[in-house]
Order: sequence, then C-alpha cells, then structure tokens
Amino acid sequence: MMTRMKTTVDLPDELFREVQHLARAENTTMRSLMEEGLRAVIARHHAAGRFTLRDASVPGDGVSAQFADATWAQLREAAYGDRL
Repeated sequence: MMTRMKTTVDLPDELFREVQHLARAENTTMRSLMEEGLRAVIARHHAAGRFTLRDASVPGDGVSAQFADATWAQLREAAYGDRL
C-alpha cells in the first residue's frame, strides 16, 4: 500500500489553467497529471545518469628528469620559446 503526503503547490495562474483544462479534456484529475509529470522528470534524471569524464591521460612516465624541478615560467619557455 502506498502512503500519500498532502502538500500545497504554488503555480502560476496560466499554468494552473492549462493543467485544469488538460485534466478536463483527458477526464482525469490535476493531481494525476502532476504526479505523472513529476514521475517523468524523475525518470529523465535517472536515465541521464551521472556524468563521467572519460580518461584522456596519455602514456608515459610523467615529467622528464630535465623538467622535474622546473618552474612554470621555465616550462612555458621550453614549450613556446620566443613565440609568446
């Protein structure tokens, strides 16, 4: 058995009228339409899942010995030289 919680929902007047009109047209209740809408949003979020960044690392052994203690300025100079 499913328990129910009562709550108050504050809707813009235009949305309220649209939901009311749709409920009448579909011979259902506003509560049923809102429940259906909330379930659809929840399902969409579950289907989307969590974003996972792909592993874009490159092979190798890390920084070469000549740059192990280099500053950012030294690394930038080695990479770009006088092109800055």
